[in-house]
Amino acid sequence: MTTDASVTAARRPGEQALTALGLGAPALDPADASAHSFPGGGKWRTEIPSCEGPEALAVVLKESSRLDVPIHRISQGSGVWMLTDAEITEMVDATGERDIELCLFTGPRGTWDIGGSVRSDSRGAGLRARGHDAVAGCVEDAVRATELGVKCLLVADEGVLWTLHRAREAGIIPADTTLKVSALIGPVNPASYSVFEHLGADSVNVPSDLTLDHLTEIRRVSGAPLDMYIEAPDDLGGYIRMYEVAELIRRGAPVYLKFGLSKAPGIYPWGTHLRDVTLNTAKERVRRGRLALDLLARHGADGDMAPLGSRLPGALRRFPVEGSA
Repeated sequence: MTTDASVTAARRPGEQALTALGLGAPALDPADASAHSFPGGGKWRTEIPSCEGPEALAVVLKESSRLDVPIHRISQGSGVWMLTDAEITEMVDATGERDIELCLFTGPRGTWDIGGSVRSDSRGAGLRARGHDAVAGCVEDAVRATELGVKCLLVADEGVLWTLHRAREAGIIPADTTLKVSALIGPVNPASYSVFEHLGADSVNVPSDLTLDHLTEIRRVSGAPLDMYIEAPDDLGGYIRMYEVAELIRRGAPVYLKFGLSKAPGIYPWGTHLRDVTLNTAKERVRRGRLALDLLARHGADGDMAPLGSRLPGALRRFPVEGSA
């Protein structure tokens, strides 16, 4: 992968041919570009999502080596409670050997709750944690996972996010634990994005149908890392935005490029009854990453990748926590 963006002048897809035909687009506006980056340098990191256990993780790591796909973060969607201690430890050890951040989902969620509103036409409160016991389950998952060495937690509820942020401020979970907001509650405007940052989010997965202008609007108010599916699962719209990757980076940096997969069955909550589809889709997600990175390289826009092994978000703005220094 090219590390010096100056080796090949960056260009937009089809730019030279269209210009020759009199169909060239106006020059990019520098005012649209994000002024933010990851600490230590770099505009983008990569993430392979829906890695549901040690066996799927092994497939991802093997395929990423074969296809030379750099990985900064691997995330899981079924939840901490769907893994044994031994499985979590195996995943922690395997990602640790490669200096990859492992992110596991916390606790019960509304879509699996006994409440009926989430199955109504309005979808009710969606994935959010219903009641005290659901919040408690998320906290239990967080404590258990971090005690086993997990350093990143995925959350789908604003109250859980704030609670876990307070927990790391209080030393209940490690201070360097990172908190990632799920795409299923992701903000769709700059005001709500800023609220998530203040509640403790270290990266925020926005819906994949946000426009480039929406990303620029977000970057005018917040430098918190952004996560975006380059290819979204069908239940998130099934969008495929590979040809926009360079512009997504230019507008949205710092950004995690998530390589999801459309036209694939849902696998949450995962179990061995879904083994074959889980392993096959894990392998294909890495291949999709290779395709996106190849496009970046072809357009001379594959520079500015954050160093492998980097995981922290840098200084972010938070609401004050009562009793903290």
